[in-house]
Amino acid sequence: MSAPTTMRVFIPLSIRKRNGRPKIVPPADMVPDTGRVDPHVLKAVAKAWSWRRKLENGEAATIQDIAEAEGISDRYVGRMLRLAYLAPAVLDKLLIQRTPPAVSMKDMAAASELMWAEQNMTMFG
Repeated sequence: MSAPTTMRVFIPLSIRKRNGRPKIVPPADMVPDTGRVDPHVLKAVAKAWSWRRKLENGEAATIQDIAEAEGISDRYVGRMLRLAYLAPAVLDKLLIQRTPPAVSMKDMAAASELMWAEQNMTMFG
């Protein structure tokens, strides 16, 4: 009868306090590079596109349906959904070139209502 084999895996994680709570932080070489763009901006744009697809595909009939499924307010969904309608040049700078915007996320959502040429100037100066 053979003896059971054991394998040990060492993952160099560290625990840091963020907002008073412990958070497991992976090593820097394991974290995807977001350039200088705030990861929250990237996540917000991704969520907006996901919500847009749900509305277009009929998975969700209204913004209220998305809000209830996500457990957030419909006003927030409506404001962040605007990020899915940013100009292609703005999305290219944010997602491909990783150029950080010069405005806040709230201002980014408001800028989505501008003409595409104006969006680029508003968001990146």
